[in-house]
Amino acid sequence: MTKIAMITGAGSGVGRAVAVELASQGWSLALVGRKREALGETAGQIKGDHLVAPADVGDPKAVKDVFAQIQKKFGRLDMLFNNAGMGTPAIPIEDLSFEQWQAIVGVNLTGAFLCTQEAVRMMKAQTPRGGRIINNGSISADRPRPHSAPYTATKHAITGLTKSTILDGRPFDITAGQVDIGNAATEMTQRMTQGVLQPDGSLAVEPRMDVKHVAQAVAYMAGLPLESNVPFLTVMATKMPLFGRG
Repeated sequence: MTKIAMITGAGSGVGRAVAVELASQGWSLALVGRKREALGETAGQIKGDHLVAPADVGDPKAVKDVFAQIQKKFGRLDMLFNNAGMGTPAIPIEDLSFEQWQAIVGVNLTGAFLCTQEAVRMMKAQTPRGGRIINNGSISADRPRPHSAPYTATKHAITGLTKSTILDGRPFDITAGQVDIGNAATEMTQRMTQGVLQPDGSLAVEPRMDVKHVAQAVAYMAGLPLESNVPFLTVMATKMPLFGRG
């Protein structure tokens, strides 16, 4: 039986790489993101019968509509990859606007919650029952970069969402895991090549890694039978200065 996965933030970066990897392994996909054109570009890189579903994951009505489309087209969902996310430039906490805070919380945390909520509902009701939810946590789920309070706060919260989903999903054959990514070579980390602020106040160019390695890690987690789970997995550029932040 073909497995069905929903990927948020599927129009670029990690989301697109994961879509390419899962499609190559025979998964059928629901590609979700804000921009239809970008999702179409992802769909154009993969073979198979996939759903392109533009949506703002921070909007409850839009999320419900996406899951209705998945139900209509595929009839079930085996895996949700909560990947959609955004950050801000390095801004001192006292200079952040309320709107910047709300925007990041809306996508990174509320969006992941809304998609998880609908996925759990579908996975509990379908036959065979159950499924897996994988959250994109980031290295920032463990330790911050300077001037990154909104992004770091949401990613720490994702860890709590992951653990709660593992616990609450247990009676229904639903499990969850989290992939914490360090410096995958995507548009979001392009600034690493120009030098980024370090805890000691200096600027340093940081190494990056091929985003395909992240996609392979997510595909491994997704491909496990439901009797097994990887709760947390970190995949990072070997020489990034993570061990040494304090």
